[in-house]
Amino acid sequence: MACCTTISRPGDQQTLAIIDEWFTQRLAEGTPTKNVNTVCPFLTLAYRYEETGNPAWVPVLERWAEWVMYEMPRTEQGGLQHIVYNNENPQQLWDDTLMMSVMALAKIGQLLKRDEWIEEASYQFLLHTQYLMDRKTGLWFHGWNFDGRHNFADARWARGNSWVTIVIPDFLEMMNWPEHHATRRFLQQVLETQVKALRECQHSSGLWHTLLDDPHSYPEASATAGFAYGILKGVRKRYLPAEYREVAEKALRGVIANIDDDGELKQVSFGTAMGKDLDYYRTVPLTSMPYGQAMALLCLTEYLRVYPLNPGQKKSPA
Repeated sequence: MACCTTISRPGDQQTLAIIDEWFTQRLAEGTPTKNVNTVCPFLTLAYRYEETGNPAWVPVLERWAEWVMYEMPRTEQGGLQHIVYNNENPQQLWDDTLMMSVMALAKIGQLLKRDEWIEEASYQFLLHTQYLMDRKTGLWFHGWNFDGRHNFADARWARGNSWVTIVIPDFLEMMNWPEHHATRRFLQQVLETQVKALRECQHSSGLWHTLLDDPHSYPEASATAGFAYGILKGVRKRYLPAEYREVAEKALRGVIANIDDDGELKQVSFGTAMGKDLDYYRTVPLTSMPYGQAMALLCLTEYLRVYPLNPGQKKSPA
C-alpha cells in the first residue's frame, strides 16, 4: 500500500511494473494461508486492478473478500476476530484489524459492486471503536477480549494506535461521504480525539513512546511515521483542523532523524503480539522491519503532496 501511495503521483511506471510482476509471481506460487495479516496485500492488488482492469485478478480479489465477509472467525457482535498464522485469538478484537483486513474488504466491495461488503467494513469501524477506544484519554487500547470482557493489559500501544491514525483518513477518503454523513462525522471525531491526546504525549524528539502514556518506555519510529502520515493526510483532506499540522511536522523531523544513510528507518519495534502486562511492550526488541520502511514512505510522500520538491531541491519540515 505504501508503494501504491508513493506512485499514485504521476510518473513512475517502472515501480508499477515491479508491483504487478510481484503479484504475478506470488499468485503463481499459490496464495498464503488466510488470516488477518495476509489479507492486507490484497488492498494493494485492488488498487492495481482499479488502474489496470486486469481480469485475472478478479477471482483472487473476490475469493479473499468473500473469506473475510463469510468465513473469517467472528467474535460476539460480529467483530472480525484477529486470527493470525499461529493463533486464532478467540473472541479478540485488535486495533490493527481495520488496516489489515477491513480496508481491503471495503475497496474490493467498491470495485466489484458488493454494497454489503462496504457496509460490513463500516460496521467494523464502529464496533472496533466501541471496544478499543479509551474514553478517558481518546487513545486506543491494543485489544479487547469478549471472554472476560477486558482490554488485556490496558496497553495504549503506539503502533497499534498509529494504524488507527492511518486507516481512518484512508477509509474516509475511500468512502468519499458528504460532510454531513453520520459515519464520516463520527469517525472524524474519533480521529480528532485521538490526535488531540497524541499531541499531549509527544516526546520532544518528535517521536512517541511505544507505550504512549509511559515516558519510561522507549521512543518508537514506525508508530511516529504512521501518526505523521495520518495527521498530515487528515489535515490535507480537512478531516482534522490545520492546527495539528505542527504535530505531524515535528513527528516527521523525528522520523527523518532516525533514517540512516542507506535509507533504513531505525528505532522500530519488532512484531508485537497481545501483551499480558505492560512490561511485555517495554521489552519488545528494536530492529529494522518492512512495515517501518512502509510507514516512513507513507509519511514522507504525504508531506510531498503538500510541499512538492523541484528536481535537485532538498527540503525538510521547518
